[in-house]
Parts: sequence; structure tokens; C-alpha cells
Amino acid sequence: MRNIPVITKNLLIINVLAFLAYNVLGATGVDLNYLCGLHFFLANDFHLYQLVTYMFLHGSFTHILFNMFALWMFGCVIERVWGPKKFLFYYLSCGIGAGLMQELAQLGEFYWMASNQIPGFSAGDMVQVARNSAPVLNMWTTVGASGAVYAILLAFGMTFPNERMFIIPFPVPIKAKWFVLIYVVIELFSALTAPGDGVAHMAHLGGMLFGFFMIRYWNNHPTAGYNQGGGRQFFDNLKRSFDNRRHHRQDNSGWGSSQTRCNADTRRETDWEYNARKKANQEEVDRILDKIRKSGYDSLTKEEKQRLFDSSNDN
Repeated sequence: MRNIPVITKNLLIINVLAFLAYNVLGATGVDLNYLCGLHFFLANDFHLYQLVTYMFLHGSFTHILFNMFALWMFGCVIERVWGPKKFLFYYLSCGIGAGLMQELAQLGEFYWMASNQIPGFSAGDMVQVARNSAPVLNMWTTVGASGAVYAILLAFGMTFPNERMFIIPFPVPIKAKWFVLIYVVIELFSALTAPGDGVAHMAHLGGMLFGFFMIRYWNNHPTAGYNQGGGRQFFDNLKRSFDNRRHHRQDNSGWGSSQTRCNADTRRETDWEYNARKKANQEEVDRILDKIRKSGYDSLTKEEKQRLFDSSNDN
């Protein structure tokens, strides 16, 4: 947990605590998912705050397990690239956007059901029919972080489109951009062919849709809002960490310590050679980090990626 970025870690904790509270309160007859889940906006039990609270609730163990695993897997990467403020803004905004898309989908479903059952039904009759159908509409409740998590998945695919991933059941690694596209197709197909399967497919697509337009806007306006510094923040912090540790080692590598190493025959290179080698390695790391800032991580060769990885482990 100590290696998980702060926002991702706290989102994981909040979701787990909310799931535990749902089960504990359920034993006392209090349905937390009903109270804080997202209701259809024409239902009596709809409240505006539910557009936020619904994304921290889950209906089953498998539901929260898969969502939290995806949040941990992709959220850690995106938060380190974007920074905590931008990541949190993106997560909450896409979660709310997913809820709005789900509301729109339920509105269409409600209109279709009413028009098929009530002769002469029109859009002007929706409010009155909704009041008469309150017991049924109050059961239309949506919970889950899936909309926001799917948006994080999209962000990973758009940030690292050519990064290869091993995904079950595919026997070979596939690029992140194709992985995201496959999920979009599956969700779209499910929304059109299985609207009553109890899964909020439109919320999943809605989160990704809001995320897509948000990322496109940030890419077209690199100095606007939360995109100041953009993806360079993570790599700037990494470079700063390398610099600090390099200076720390140089400060501690005086003549006495070097002489002791030589006398003990535990080191064959001189102090000057040691510092020269470390300086050359650091210059190579700096060059790789500058290349990432200018052209992105995917522009690195396999050897450069390995060098960056080795340098990180050495430090």
C-alpha cells in the first residue's frame, strides 16, 4: 500500500469501507445501496448527491473485486503520469458523466415502456406516469465505480497506446489501444443486445465517452487547467529522485571511504573512476528522460527502457 499513489490508495480504501458498511448495515435492515445508489431522476427517491455517492458502492464481492483490481492496475500508472489533482478531477468527472449517461439510458427505457403500454402516451405525460409508477421506478438503482474505472482504462490506452499487455484469454500480448477498443465494442454490443441483464453498460460507455473528450481537450489545450505540466510530472519527479540520490552518494564517497574499500580489496576502481562511471550513467538516464518528455515513453528503444529500469533499481 505504501507504493500506491495517494489518490488511488484513498479511492481503494473508501470503496472497500463503503462495501463493508453496506454489508454491516444490511444486517440491521438498512440498505446503503438503496439510500446512496443512483436512482432514476424521475423517481421519488432520486437525490442529486447520488451522482457522486453511487460510484463508491458495489452490489457484490466480485463487483468490487474486479473494479478495484482495475483501479489499482491502471490508476497507479495514470496518477503518477498526471499527478493527484488532475487524476482525481478526471475520476470524479467521468464517474458523474457515467451516471448522467445511465440516467439518459433509463429515460429512453422508461419512454419506450410507457409508450408500449399506455395508448396515446406522449413526452408530456412522463412526469405524471412517473409519479404513478413510483414503486417500480424507485427500484431502478445504479451502483459501482465501473464508469470511472472504464475511463481510467481509456486514459491508459490513450496515454500508452502501443504498450503491450497480457490479457486473459488472449495467448499473445496485445497493444493497449486494441484492448480498449475491444472493451468498447463488447460494451456497445451488450448495451444493444442485452439491455435487461442488470449491468449498466451505458454507464461504462458514458465514463469512457466523457474521458475521451476530456483527454482530447487537454491534449489540444496543453496549458489549460489541470494539464499544466501534463505527463512530464512523473518523469520530472523521477529525474529529481535520481539527482538527489546521486548527490547523496557523491557526498558520502570521500577519500577515507574509498581508501577503506581499496585496502579491504572489496573494490578495484578508484574514487575518481567510481564518480566518473556514476556521472556517465546519470547523463544517460537524463538523456532518456528528456526523450520521454519530448516524444513519449513509446519512443524509447528496448535497450533504453531496460536502462531506465536498471537505473531505477540501482537507486
